[in-house]
Amino acid sequence: MTTTIAPPVEAGGEPTGGRPTSSGTDTRRRLGRSARRIGSGWLSVSPPVLVVLIFVGIPVVTGIAFAVGYTGGPNAIATLLSTSVLQNDGSPTFDVFKSLFADSQFLSDLWVTIVVTVVTVVVITMVAWSIALYARLAGSRWSRIVTGVAIVPLFIPVVIGAYAIRKFYLSTGFWGSAGKLFGIDLPPLSYHTSGIIVGQIWTSLPFAVLLISSGLAAVPDALIDAARDAGAGMVRTVWSVMVPMCTVPTVIVATFTGVGVLGSFTVPFMIGPTSPTMLGVQLVTTYNSYQRPQQAQAMAVVLFVLAIAIGWGYVWANARQARSSAVMGS
Repeated sequence: MTTTIAPPVEAGGEPTGGRPTSSGTDTRRRLGRSARRIGSGWLSVSPPVLVVLIFVGIPVVTGIAFAVGYTGGPNAIATLLSTSVLQNDGSPTFDVFKSLFADSQFLSDLWVTIVVTVVTVVVITMVAWSIALYARLAGSRWSRIVTGVAIVPLFIPVVIGAYAIRKFYLSTGFWGSAGKLFGIDLPPLSYHTSGIIVGQIWTSLPFAVLLISSGLAAVPDALIDAARDAGAGMVRTVWSVMVPMCTVPTVIVATFTGVGVLGSFTVPFMIGPTSPTMLGVQLVTTYNSYQRPQQAQAMAVVLFVLAIAIGWGYVWANARQARSSAVMGS
């Protein structure tokens, strides 16, 4: 009589000896495929992540450290070149920021920067909406011409455009000459804060028109026709149908314009006054002319904080767009 001995069995009912079961092999294969997918994903995103880390992340961290008094390591050379440095005693110090906010010149430049940014964003949004809305509703040849003229600054270098604006709005330029021709003494806009706003509008308008136009073009004609059939006038249709569906592009335009104007240098340097001026110009002057890199870095940190506050709108817009896409997909 022959006796067959079965392999030992665990509490879960799976044999512990012999060849591996098919379920265990499938599990290992799935885990291997999942690991390969994760590895390939990390490998594909690593180049841009490394570029951002090396060329943006590390300079930002070292710059903030320099502003709060860490003068060694990568900040040693800037410390040697500086005429005035505040060092900490092992813990961060905010004396540089205290001295900045106690300086009336810095406060004036900060106020000019905020005013120019806010006014430019508001004007850009209104003008871009007007042009894009006219092109969307009219659909005529003239609307296409207006849109084409609005994006012309996109193909003109900022330096050339700023120089032309400065010459145009001088008292001896076309602006002043045209005023004198009609007996009007027009104040020059060049070397004035209003000239900076004109230059910022010139450089930022094309992007705003293109983005808002694309957002309005995505509004279905059926929704507009349905609102008109329901008795809504054109103003009501625009406010109730087109504006809500174009909220995300509008927020993106406002945030990108705000961040761009906030840290701009060429336009305020070439068109604006010497004092007060925008912080982008002032921090370069502080670094190059006064040889005070730590104070310039503290100004850059202030601009960075303001840009983060503005950039929150862009994050909110992307999150809202993602939620809308998820709802429509489901």
